[in-house]
Amino acid sequence: MCALMIVSFVYDLITFIPYYIVQRPDNVLKKSRRIKAKPVSGQPSDPWRSVDVPSSGLTTSMYPGCKTLDDLFTRACKLYSNNPCLGTREVLSEEEEPQPNGKVFKKLVLGSYQWETYSEVAKRIIHFGNGLIALKQTPKTKLVIFAETRAEWMIAAQTCFRYNFPVVTLYGTLGMDAIIYGMNETQAPLVITSLELLPKLQEVLPQTPSVTHVIVMGSSAAAQPSSIEIKVPDGITVMSMLEVENLGSQPEQIKIVVAKPSPDDIAVIMYTSGSTGLPKGVMISHRNLMCQTTGKMNRLPDLGDKDVYVGYLPLAHVMELVLESCCLAVGSRIGYSSPNTLTDQSSKIKRGSSGDVTVLKPTLVTAVPVIMDRIYKNAWEKVNSSSLIKRVLFQFAYDYKLKHLVRGFNTPLCNKVVFQDIKDLLGGNVRLMICGGAPLSGTMQRFMSVCFCCPVGQGYGLTETCGSGTMPDFTDLTTERVGPPTINNEILLRDWVEGGYTSNNKPYPQGEILIGGGNVTQGYYNNPEKTAEDFISIGGTRYFCTGDIGQFEEDGSLRIIDRKKDLVKLQHGEYISLAQTETVLKMCPLVEQICVVASSDKNKVVALVVPNETHLDALAKERGIVNSDLKTLCQNEQVVSAVLRELTNHGLNAKLQRVALPIKVSLVPDHWMPDTGLVTGAFKLKRKVIEDRFKAEIAAMYKL
Repeated sequence: MCALMIVSFVYDLITFIPYYIVQRPDNVLKKSRRIKAKPVSGQPSDPWRSVDVPSSGLTTSMYPGCKTLDDLFTRACKLYSNNPCLGTREVLSEEEEPQPNGKVFKKLVLGSYQWETYSEVAKRIIHFGNGLIALKQTPKTKLVIFAETRAEWMIAAQTCFRYNFPVVTLYGTLGMDAIIYGMNETQAPLVITSLELLPKLQEVLPQTPSVTHVIVMGSSAAAQPSSIEIKVPDGITVMSMLEVENLGSQPEQIKIVVAKPSPDDIAVIMYTSGSTGLPKGVMISHRNLMCQTTGKMNRLPDLGDKDVYVGYLPLAHVMELVLESCCLAVGSRIGYSSPNTLTDQSSKIKRGSSGDVTVLKPTLVTAVPVIMDRIYKNAWEKVNSSSLIKRVLFQFAYDYKLKHLVRGFNTPLCNKVVFQDIKDLLGGNVRLMICGGAPLSGTMQRFMSVCFCCPVGQGYGLTETCGSGTMPDFTDLTTERVGPPTINNEILLRDWVEGGYTSNNKPYPQGEILIGGGNVTQGYYNNPEKTAEDFISIGGTRYFCTGDIGQFEEDGSLRIIDRKKDLVKLQHGEYISLAQTETVLKMCPLVEQICVVASSDKNKVVALVVPNETHLDALAKERGIVNSDLKTLCQNEQVVSAVLRELTNHGLNAKLQRVALPIKVSLVPDHWMPDTGLVTGAFKLKRKVIEDRFKAEIAAMYKL
């Protein structure tokens, strides 16, 4: 280590002047520290706006003449007609792979990406739209997309945007009750689904009488409905997407006159897989989405037709839909993937085969924290499995780069020699990583930025604000902040006196975050009471009340510091932020998922933990416990106590107050996936559902 320190010191002496001249760290720091947002009239209680908002006011469209999503995509098709647009990997084979524990899993061997150009996609959109009209689908009649993220999802959505069919989005991982609720509430006669979700849909259809047509995605002969047995109620017609396109390509259909949407027409009714109760359908207009794409495109540096985006998060989530729309607007290519095939280590990729990012080599990656967690842990496993010399070299290089990064310097030699292997986990070409959906810890954000050699930023928004709110300035070197407001909206901090958060607080104004602007959606479908509760008008501006607590710091960047519903007052008067505790503790290597539980009639905190199997097994072996399966380990009192000690030490080292740390934990062997109903499609905890499901375990922890 001393030798490395001496070598690095000499290297810094030699390279300081040339690096200073080339990299200009003074300018880097100046950009990082620049004022990014200010209150409109100078008072902290006023709405805050980005300093980049033009003098004409909040922006509503990036390009003159583009008022709807169809306008945006039509413009792109004219400019980038021969560019690759949407890509899908070819499935070469599906093979059974024995696991060390004796189980056999089905794994995929995938080929190269097959691309459709912008002009080819535009042609498919016209044919599909004309085919839908031939099936009696009329403008402003709702249409459900119930499918995983894929190229056909985007083609179907763009068709609806062009032909003015409001899209009802339902996560593929929603529970049966939620799916039935969304379909019956909107009374959509036509459902577009995938072959994989068709069995689930078949169970739902007997309880959704409005459905008359089911269209199944799939581009190969083996993926056509005619090749499998389908059981649907009488009166429902099942067709493949290709059959509908063929119908719409007939000469008599080509002459159809399209009734294009207006900016205030509903583009999407997006059912949020909310953390409580049945999902709510958020009504999103073309105007809302155009406002949001403007804000995103302004904040994404140099987004253009050379970029490659990997699409794998649910398109039924507004963040993914908007980001893909931004990419399509500027001629970028989108290669589709899934969490199960994303990397070489993903669960569906056959050992020795390449994951999607290895083949695609994306330049832009978006993730929610749970995906970032997996990438982070994969990276550390790669490091920890290497030799002692490599581990020492990595830790030294990491500390060395981090020290230089916060001073405005880059470290090209470290990037090439030490971090290239980790960069290659995501294909090696990523220039920008974006995180949303839930808080990202500073430790993880810094690790990803250092090891993947690119800026990593987390934004903030909600379905009700079309995903808009704030987005990071990617020149900002700080962490754990969500950036300033985007140029299409403003943010007001409303005093919450009970929680102690007001705009007069020092050193920073604090309060409940209210987001206002053209991106604020039209409310909840068929739910005027909840709409009136959450959407308000102040001074002629429409705001959404988020329930999140934030503070604006000296440069105008927003930091999320609490949430009303996550703030629990314990029996003795202490306030506990459940989300903050979870964000810290999930960084412990032993934790895969965690739900912290607290109640105002208790004076202590407990936690439900889904452990990382590899690290839990290692912890058990250190205590002489071997040859035990995960379920047995989760019930072993010695192991549970050891996990609690590790969590306590981790929390104290991260400066959590002792009162915020759990006094007991219960280990849960099964992962919380969206189809279990315990987390949303974006992997946010459904606290009430979890607490109900594990009522006995929670009661037992409080009795001890």
